[in-house]
This record gives sequence, structure tokens and C-alpha cells, in this order.
Amino acid sequence: QVQLVESGGGLVQAGGSLRLSCAASGNLFTFNAMGWYRQAPGKQRELVASITRGGITNYADSVKGRFTISGDNARSTVDLHMNSLKPEDTAVYFCNAMAYRDFWGQGTQVTVSS
Repeated sequence: QVQLVESGGGLVQAGGSLRLSCAASGNLFTFNAMGWYRQAPGKQRELVASITRGGITNYADSVKGRFTISGDNARSTVDLHMNSLKPEDTAVYFCNAMAYRDFWGQGTQVTVSS
């Protein structure tokens, strides 16, 4: 069984920065990709950023230039560096790992105050 453990959420003022980290534990195997999704109240879960095993990254338009995703295949970890945060970035952020199925973390709250 694979477990994804997230850390790094919290409360920050607009313009500030946060780093989210996610580590996979359990029966580890090579994931095809890892990434971060977010879900704001009353909205659908959306992709924020992802990184493939080969290092190809993908970002939502709303975070391009502000967020950076990085991953370590050997340790099955993925980080999300978030800069210039905006109140609209407020959401629960979920770590995702894609293999033969999707695995999800429990989520970590990010709140950006104006």
C-alpha cells in the first residue's frame, strides 16, 4: 500500500511564499508522474503542477511563473515552491502520484490572506 504524506501548508499573506512537500511511503515503485492538485471551497479539484518521471513539468496557467515543482524519483518525493501567493490560491492542496492508478494524499490547507 502506498501512502503520500504532505507537509508545508499554512497561512501566509498575499505576496508571500510557501513550500509544500510530499513523500511516498509503503510499497514504493516508480511512479509515472507526481503532482499537486488543489480544491477551493465550492470548486472542483484542479491540477496545479505535475512532473513526469523524465522531468517534464506542466503547470496550470494561473500559477505559471509563480510556482515551481521539483521531484526526486529515487526518494519518491515532490515539492511545490509557491511564490507571489494570491488570495485566490487559497485551497486544500493534494499530492498525487500516478502509477497503475492514482494515489492521493490527505491534503494540506493553504490560506493566503489579502
